[in-house]
Amino acid sequence: MKKASGELVVEQRPQPEPAEDEVAIDIAYGGICGSDLHYFHDGAAGEFTITEPLVLGHEVVGRIAALGTGVSGLEIGQPVAVHPAEVCGECPVCLEGQPHLCRASRYLGSAAHTPHIQGGFTEQLVVAAERAFPLPPGMTLRRAALAEPFSVAYHAVRRAGDLAGTTLLVTGAGPIGSLAVAAAKHAGAGTVIASDLTDHALGLAEQMGADILVRADRSEPHELAGQIDVAIEASGTAAGLNSCIRAVRPGGRIVQVGILPPGTTAILGNALVNKEIQLHGSWRFHTEFAEAIALLASDIDPEPLISHEFDLVDAELAFRTASDRSTASKVLLRMNPEVADSSDL
Repeated sequence: MKKASGELVVEQRPQPEPAEDEVAIDIAYGGICGSDLHYFHDGAAGEFTITEPLVLGHEVVGRIAALGTGVSGLEIGQPVAVHPAEVCGECPVCLEGQPHLCRASRYLGSAAHTPHIQGGFTEQLVVAAERAFPLPPGMTLRRAALAEPFSVAYHAVRRAGDLAGTTLLVTGAGPIGSLAVAAAKHAGAGTVIASDLTDHALGLAEQMGADILVRADRSEPHELAGQIDVAIEASGTAAGLNSCIRAVRPGGRIVQVGILPPGTTAILGNALVNKEIQLHGSWRFHTEFAEAIALLASDIDPEPLISHEFDLVDAELAFRTASDRSTASKVLLRMNPEVADSSDL
């Protein structure tokens, strides 16, 4: 549980019971996300500020522990990935087929609303049964722990449009950026360039399919200017976004998936105008979750991105390790080691 900036505590809480149409899930793994790190260090992620104790975590997988009344199609012990969003289903964007943009959305481990939405870094979690997605046969829980971040990257790649044969730049080769590299290659991108400030991150992007690696602090902006058809900005920095604006050709496309700092971000607005750049935001995901799970089970191996695992009691060490991008990528918390598949351990 997050209580103050830079402070985490692990505490006993009452065991939840599933109500009608709900399931209880014994959580095996939870992945530490960039937004979790922002909450840990800054007390805020983007525009969402912690004002009360918050259980973090939204990248969680486990096994069904109990079924509420009325639940069908799921079995005790079945491995599942948890969709982190609960949407209203009634607002205009939900009815238009864009529920991930629902302003009433309740996302695990988020301070977007008060009371905050408590997260999944817990030994047992209760959610609506429809948010428990069964894993394909043979897919390990460890691999499935990357389903949520891959869904974010996959949604961003889909926002980029047709990528067949394109030259594509990804700025920021953290887990989301590296997964975007894999998703872009799967979508038919011709040449994928990954840019980052650390050799460690670039090495992982290469394992995920990047063709060209660029150290952002060592290359001149003009080196890529006008060569890029599509850019995916995953660093969440003004510098990264401006690099994309410089790099894309006239009429090119940029997808901003990295969460920028709160407030105003200074960008190269005139270049945005005179090159007629298409700038798209990319926010979470929704229907892509099932597709992302299927791709991870078959065509895309996220294992190179898992750099560390820690038990829940070592949560603070896990967060501090995940904060060091020179050595860490995706850090997993083990909530219930005995719940994982034997092949996971």
